[in-house]
Amino acid sequence: MSALAPNLLAFGRVLRRAGLPVGPAETLGAAEALSHVPLSDRTAFRAALRATMIHRRDHFEVFDTAFDLFWRNPDAPVAPFNPDEPPPESLPPAARRVSDAMPGASPPPPPAGEQERREDAALAVSDRERLNRLDFEAMSAEELAEAKREIRRLALPLAERPTRRFRPDPSGPRADLRATIRASMRLGGEITTLSRRRRVTQPPPLVLLCDVSGSMAHYAQILLHFLHAVANDRSRVHSFVFGTRLTNITRALRNRDPEVAFQAVSHILPDWSGGTRIGEALARFNHLWARRVLGQGAVVLLITDGLDRGGAEGLAEAAERLSHSCRRLIWLNPLLRYAGFQPRAAGIRALLPHVHEHRQVHNLNSLRALVATLSAPARNQGKSA
Repeated sequence: MSALAPNLLAFGRVLRRAGLPVGPAETLGAAEALSHVPLSDRTAFRAALRATMIHRRDHFEVFDTAFDLFWRNPDAPVAPFNPDEPPPESLPPAARRVSDAMPGASPPPPPAGEQERREDAALAVSDRERLNRLDFEAMSAEELAEAKREIRRLALPLAERPTRRFRPDPSGPRADLRATIRASMRLGGEITTLSRRRRVTQPPPLVLLCDVSGSMAHYAQILLHFLHAVANDRSRVHSFVFGTRLTNITRALRNRDPEVAFQAVSHILPDWSGGTRIGEALARFNHLWARRVLGQGAVVLLITDGLDRGGAEGLAEAAERLSHSCRRLIWLNPLLRYAGFQPRAAGIRALLPHVHEHRQVHNLNSLRALVATLSAPARNQGKSA
């Protein structure tokens, strides 16, 4: 029992290095739970740790792999960890991520002078290019951490659009007769100067609708970092996630600390990594939120693979109404990473006619291309796939 506490702390560090949000609270909760189960019962031991340290269903695979490797299950499907051998490329992404996070997985530190030079320098060109092209699903724990840092540096500028309001401006293009008359009253009605004004411009609202169903779980985890970065970089950003139902996470993502924000999201999200009802979610958004958040030429980013378990019932009608309610509806689809992609699923066929752009989103390059697209003037030639 005396060795349990340090081993539990080390296991928590492994989970954190593997990309799971495990902190002191989860570790203390696990220690408390283990005091109520027999330590000789491996099934109860695993269940107690998973119930107290994991908050999302899509983290179960990483946790189970880490548990088998750390607590040395001889029947584990993944070979025991050997720090002298790099993890084979054929391992599943979760196994590679845990293998990288295990103690001893990191190479020995370089000499002091070389380490300082590495800390001061950015990623090598070849490493950066590989990271930019690498699929989010295939990234190791270290690569995911670097990708999240790169995402936090992304800026998402949107071209400013004119509003109905005006502000005083001595060099403005329009004369302000009311302000001119008010100023003249102080001089007995004599007009000495002509007041001028300029129309106020500001970026349009940005609405993010992200699919967090089972088929999107691997991408939703990293794309939530993109949503968090965007929400903390600009004003008038409204974030929603959906699986079998629609959930507004705008307030939760306002926290500057991403882990605190995602912890809040996990507490209000009832259907992470579950089923998908895209048509029902979009219809609910149109009914409850469209008039509140889609004014002044809003831009909508719909992040989903289009695989609707409900048979795409009502999806075409909901997507058409959403398209007419916003200035640009951009569909971000990770399935476009496949060269032979064909719109065969009913949900994809229902969505395609009603989106203005259909773009891939599976790596850093695709996110940077999205930023470049949103920074460019909108095209008015109609919808494109």
